[in-house]
Amino acid sequence: MSYQSNPVLDKLPQHLRQYIKPQNYADYTAIDQAVWRYVMRKNVDYLSEVAHGSYLEGLKKTGLSVDHIPDMYGMNRILKEIGWAAVAVDGFIPPSAFMEFQAYNVLVIASDIRQLEHIEYTPAPDIIHEGAGHAPIIANPEYAEYLRRFGEIGCKAISNAKDFELYEAVRHLSIIKEAADTPKTEIETAEKRIDELQKNMGEPSEMALIRNLHWWTVEYGLIGSLENPKIYGAGLLSSIGESAWCMTDQVKKVPYSIEAAYTPFDITQPQPQLFVTPDFAFLSQVLEDFANTMALRTGGLQGIKKLIESKEIGTIELSTGLQISGNFESVIEHEGRPVYVKTKGKTALAFREKELVGHGTQRHANGFGSPLGKLKGINIAIEDMGPRDLKAYNIYEGRTVTLEFEGDIRISGEIITGTRNLQGQILLVTFKNCVVKHKDSVLFASKGDGLYSMAVGQKVVSAYHGVADLNSFDLVSHSISPTPVKTNKPDEKAQLEQFYGQIRNFREGNNTTISRHKVFEALRAQFPDDWLLSVELYELAQTNGDSDFAQEIADHLETVKQNNPKFGRLIDDGLQLVDKAFQSQQLE
Repeated sequence: MSYQSNPVLDKLPQHLRQYIKPQNYADYTAIDQAVWRYVMRKNVDYLSEVAHGSYLEGLKKTGLSVDHIPDMYGMNRILKEIGWAAVAVDGFIPPSAFMEFQAYNVLVIASDIRQLEHIEYTPAPDIIHEGAGHAPIIANPEYAEYLRRFGEIGCKAISNAKDFELYEAVRHLSIIKEAADTPKTEIETAEKRIDELQKNMGEPSEMALIRNLHWWTVEYGLIGSLENPKIYGAGLLSSIGESAWCMTDQVKKVPYSIEAAYTPFDITQPQPQLFVTPDFAFLSQVLEDFANTMALRTGGLQGIKKLIESKEIGTIELSTGLQISGNFESVIEHEGRPVYVKTKGKTALAFREKELVGHGTQRHANGFGSPLGKLKGINIAIEDMGPRDLKAYNIYEGRTVTLEFEGDIRISGEIITGTRNLQGQILLVTFKNCVVKHKDSVLFASKGDGLYSMAVGQKVVSAYHGVADLNSFDLVSHSISPTPVKTNKPDEKAQLEQFYGQIRNFREGNNTTISRHKVFEALRAQFPDDWLLSVELYELAQTNGDSDFAQEIADHLETVKQNNPKFGRLIDDGLQLVDKAFQSQQLE
């Protein structure tokens, strides 16, 4: 895949690179550029009053232009100065991947831009939301570290099967809502599907809970006091409608706390309630409080059960530091503790995120199972035994032994060798002619010269999504959506884009021979409901001191408002913005 890299992107693992795609900057139309310009000019004007101070400062630091859709790979030349980078991605990507990008200090930006019809808000990821919303605020070092840490913890959160189902349903709805001419019935069917899924999610997974935290901070967060909050969430910073509405009394403001993790949201609707953090440091405090509830830090039987329910590749870490990565299939428990765990399919063993030599997926292609815990009737755990203890209990090379674990797990066989870490602590014991039983059920029996490796670990101290050593598994499975074949646009659409292009070229001095009056006459005749280009023409008329022409355009826009009341506020805001800038210039 062809994209411009930099030192930050060079560190990305291959399984994240699979989501990156070119931006295809030339595909943006003059209408797209006008949409970006309107939203950004409106945002900068309004947000200078209500956004956190880092926003306007960040616009300068990250190289974002008000007048042009950003070339995100060009942005990287500036972003690398603050230790970050940006990439274009293939629309919605899995939440764990999104957060893992953050852990590597990389902003993922959907390169699509919302249609003019959805200029105020779109549920689909787009470059206005992610470029103009997320990028500026990371110029604040404290917030940037929160975002990185959030990604680091969030990508370890365990999902369940229903999460992925809901993710796919929301992704589908956002796409068809943003697509032109989607039948209303199709949208209603998709919304009904999401509603059904949300009502039957059961106990929320870790990923569902941490996504709530992400939503109420990174996307829709307010900062300061309840009486005078400021905006820092990207969803608010990029929505010209909701950034204004959220400041009214119609939106309830509550103090930010870990309760946000248990507060669901609807991505397709404006939010009726928002959380206010006193400062960025408090965000990190709540994040760490939540992380303390995750299997990442609690491990144990419940952690294994979460991995089994997720049906995705996960990792458990034992008290010896041994890490087992794979699809967890089953667990045998005794008195609330796991005494035997089993994976299915490719499995790898690691220590400190590095695969143990000889214990990759080729060795454990069909799964891995092992007793856990302590030997029955023996107070000292195997991991705490010194060489003399091990010999005393017959855990010694060349000995044939039967080890009975708590929970009626029994392993019999001839010990071949042990695998130790650099500190001499034993991690694995390898047998031949081995049989593993739970009561009278055979869990494993050696075939021929096959060897069996028993994991050593009294406790499961951590359980998390993903693998210990990224090199152990082939995690590349995503195919970039094919770029739609360019077809001839309807004459009507092509003509409107031509008008927008002519006025853009005039404003930027690329072709000043165009008659703005003729373009306006043609626009009014052929596209009487289009409002944005008329606002841009009004701006040029005011700038050039043509007050009669400006009044003619304003009268036309009044007619557009009467025929299309839904455009009323957008038109009024656009004209007020022009008049404000014009008056400011006259005073200078």
